[in-house]
Amino acid sequence: MIMALSYLKLTVGPFVFEARLEREKAPETCRIFESFLPFRNQAIHSRWSGEAVWVPLGDFQFGAGFENHTAHPSRGDILLYPGGFSETELLFAYGSSQFASKMGVLAGNHFLTVTKGAEQLEAMGKMVLWQGAQDIAFEAM
Repeated sequence: MIMALSYLKLTVGPFVFEARLEREKAPETCRIFESFLPFRNQAIHSRWSGEAVWVPLGDFQFGAGFENHTAHPSRGDILLYPGGFSETELLFAYGSSQFASKMGVLAGNHFLTVTKGAEQLEAMGKMVLWQGAQDIAFEAM
């Protein structure tokens, strides 16, 4: 029997965070995301969402519907937008944000919450803003 993970290691450029999987609130999103671990891509600064970085995933069919979705993530919340009105994407809020796209306000599944490293969030966001795309990795702990 495989034990379900409770936390992931999240790395953005040189910044390392620990994030809790929100299994009770977003069980399907967590289960599916886990199947892609380790997940590596690039994070860029959000265009419309305020203080957040995002990982555009284009037409990728993630397979989860909406659960625990919000348009107003808190600092350290990570959302998955499963696609529909806009492309599939991950949004990682490092400060004040409202999830949006060129289509307008979006709601994404809040499935991860930073529990360690929150003091680095602002520096991470500013680095992505001023220095451009950074490698991002989600890994089992």
